[in-house]
Amino acid sequence: MTKQTFLQGTLILILAGMITRFLGFINRIVVARLMGEEGVGLYMMALPTFFLVITLTQLGLPVAISKRTAEAEAQGDHAKIKKILIVSLVITGISSIIFTTGMILATPFIATTLLTDDRTLYPLLAISPIIPIIAISSVLRGYFQGKQNMKPQSYAQVIEQIIRISCVALFVKLLLPYGLEFAAAGAMFSIILGEFVSLLYMVRMFKLKKRIKIRSRFFSYLRSSRDTLKELFSIALPSTGSRMIGSISNFLEPILVAQSLAIAGISSTLATKQYGELTGYVLPLLFLPTFITHSLSTALVPSISEAEATNNTKLIHYRIHQSIRISFSSGAIATIVLTLFSVPILTYMYGTGDASRFVLLMAPFYILLYIQAPLQAALQALDLARPAMWNSLIGAICKFVALFMLASNPNFGIMGVAISMALSVVLITLLHLGSLYKAIGFGIPLKDITKMILLLTMTWGVGQFIKGIYDNLQPGILVFISLLIGLMFIYILFLFLLRFITREELKQLPFLQKWL
Repeated sequence: MTKQTFLQGTLILILAGMITRFLGFINRIVVARLMGEEGVGLYMMALPTFFLVITLTQLGLPVAISKRTAEAEAQGDHAKIKKILIVSLVITGISSIIFTTGMILATPFIATTLLTDDRTLYPLLAISPIIPIIAISSVLRGYFQGKQNMKPQSYAQVIEQIIRISCVALFVKLLLPYGLEFAAAGAMFSIILGEFVSLLYMVRMFKLKKRIKIRSRFFSYLRSSRDTLKELFSIALPSTGSRMIGSISNFLEPILVAQSLAIAGISSTLATKQYGELTGYVLPLLFLPTFITHSLSTALVPSISEAEATNNTKLIHYRIHQSIRISFSSGAIATIVLTLFSVPILTYMYGTGDASRFVLLMAPFYILLYIQAPLQAALQALDLARPAMWNSLIGAICKFVALFMLASNPNFGIMGVAISMALSVVLITLLHLGSLYKAIGFGIPLKDITKMILLLTMTWGVGQFIKGIYDNLQPGILVFISLLIGLMFIYILFLFLLRFITREELKQLPFLQKWL
């Protein structure tokens, strides 16, 4: 099985993430154009429930599988890898059956009572069959990650998005005449098809590249896997706690938003529309660079696990520093571009720039979101998932308190929701940094912080100049894209000038070695 280095694996995941994010944005644009803000609101209100059930089904096993498989691979223990796979498949199989049934039975109560909009019933029912599909896919992804082979899951992500975007317009147009709720259900069904085809590809790759036979002595290995189960759960349960907190937070968020805005005197229809703008238009833009940070986090877990197994503390610190540098580099340019060009970006993408007020408020704070994922991955790889869980819990509690206090106030309304989201991001990131410093003495050097501030300042100055050029030209999407490409090239020069990207790191990439 092909194994990549940390940077090679990260680059493969980043390229796949870039493609899937691009296709995902096309998907969102199609959905938004066809269903409008209210339809997007129904779609987005149903998703948190789905994410919560998926988190319950997976039980945090993907990260645990990746870490324990990496350790077993380093020791050449293929029998243990087989035990890891068998235990994980049994657990996720049982849990997916339980939670799929539970979700179907609870959907009427969730839609009518909790989400206060019975039109969400059909999207929730439509998405429920996807649970066992994603459960099995997550086990295979964890296995490939532990093997430090990032290609299968990267290809699977692209396949899933291609199938989804190929089907979404068809199903939405087909069902839209029956109502927005049926159109939202059609969009959900396109997700199921994409995930199913992606799973078929993952299974095929597993059969081609595996060294072990799952069905051979299956029950014998299962009976002797008690220690393996304990090792997996020592990581999985705290990781589940962190994911549960995030999923429960996302599940409760639309409920609390609807109730708080109702107290503020905002109608249910207007609240759904405003929440659709915030979560359907703005958050996808703010989360755009996270495909890079997620890729880094995925590759970071097995890399740090391997370093920890050999007591290589210096490599652990280097990997975390490296991840923060790359993550911040991706987030800084996104923050500057979104802050300066929020109105044209939203207008070109969604046909309206009304949501720009959310972007201007949240973008400067969300720069910390881009280093949050690698920090959490480092904590999990170092068996520090429990502190990460408590940090997430503190952030979620503070978010909900702020959300209720501000959103229920007519002077803030939906802007109070945006403020609470930004508060949570800042708080959790700072707490993760504190946990790493306490555990292994890791901290961001003052020199690096100075370089980060300098990078933002220089890019902001060039961005302001380019914005002035755009304002004085005839508006057009080609002109806009050309100016952004120019800004990107200048930004890349700044990255090399300030050594956010080093020549030594570029030499690790095979296709650049002969040029360096």
